Amino acid sequence: MIKRLLIAIVLLAVVAGGIVGFNMFRDQAIQQFFANMPVPSVAVSTVEAKDGSWTPSVDAIGTVNAIRGVDLTVETTGIVTEIGFTANQQVKENDNLLQLDDKVQQADLQASRTQATLDQQSLDRARELRSRGVGSGVTLETAEAAASASAAQVQKLEALLQQRQLRAPFNGTIGIPRIDRGQYLSPGTIVATLQDLETMRADFTVPEQQLGLLKIGQPVRLWLNDGDDVFNGEIIGIDPKVDPSSRLVLVRAEISNPEGKLTPGQFVRVKVDLPQEDGVIALPLTAVVTSLYGDYVFAVREAEGDKDATKDTADGAGEKKLQARQVFVQVGRRSGAQAEIRSGIEPGDIVITAGQNRLSNGTPVTIDNTINPGNPDPASTQADAETDKATAQ
Repeated sequence: MIKRLLIAIVLLAVVAGGIVGFNMFRDQAIQQFFANMPVPSVAVSTVEAKDGSWTPSVDAIGTVNAIRGVDLTVETTGIVTEIGFTANQQVKENDNLLQLDDKVQQADLQASRTQATLDQQSLDRARELRSRGVGSGVTLETAEAAASASAAQVQKLEALLQQRQLRAPFNGTIGIPRIDRGQYLSPGTIVATLQDLETMRADFTVPEQQLGLLKIGQPVRLWLNDGDDVFNGEIIGIDPKVDPSSRLVLVRAEISNPEGKLTPGQFVRVKVDLPQEDGVIALPLTAVVTSLYGDYVFAVREAEGDKDATKDTADGAGEKKLQARQVFVQVGRRSGAQAEIRSGIEPGDIVITAGQNRLSNGTPVTIDNTINPGNPDPASTQADAETDKATAQ
């Protein structure tokens, strides 16, 4: 009995030892497999950091309005008898746009002119008699006062008659009529809007920190939100007061609009170009990653300290493997899609512009610049160059 028990214990120990040994062998084999398995390379696009020219700018959002624009109203009450314009008509200064009923005023003016003529004749007779020595000075003074009062009454009624008309205060494009013939109008009723679209103004705001960068006469460029047309202008006014609630400063620019592409009230993007600087490293914004620990980029480095750091190519020559290395940088100013790099990157460094979400420090990478957000296509580059050239002219 004891002998059988001992045999069973020995067999159980042998089986348990075999199971434990098998598990240890399996775990070790798995570890060796994953340790020796090559890490797949991640395809990334890159740009080379270079010292270049940097044109800093002040970017803002603005609204355009006509340099001269008013809502036309009448000065007095009356019934509309004639409308002298149509929608979007080009009108000249002093054109009669609206006529109110003026029959009563015309009659009063005619009576006043008749009285003024009569008083003038009485004055002429009084002067003639006075010159002959048969008229009194009092009679002459009374005649002069009556003639002067009649002339003033005529001027008053002529002014009242002019108020029955609405005339264009300047050249421009008139809008849709908001009144109808036969309608009774009261003072302040808006008849239509008149806008001078030849020249526009753009109002935009900038932070108070950038106020010292702007000055009167500085060139500006504007873009509509849904177009590529560039409109050139210059700053004509800078508000001398900073808004204490928003810490923003109001700036006004004047823009030529000969083709009428800009419409009052439109939203525009504004760029004020500052003097060009040389020797600045600028990278695409897509290359910069922002984290809680600071801004960083991934730079491409050659793998070192690895026996497999060199891979064989088809012609038998060795090619260095590439890795992504995290580099913290100090980001300065931004202009468009570029950011100034003040430290962390040196000229000649290869910086990754796309694919960072799949990278960690030391991840093997392969460079594929077929589609590269950091390098615009040649057509876009040429278009930008033509735009800058036209702006400079």
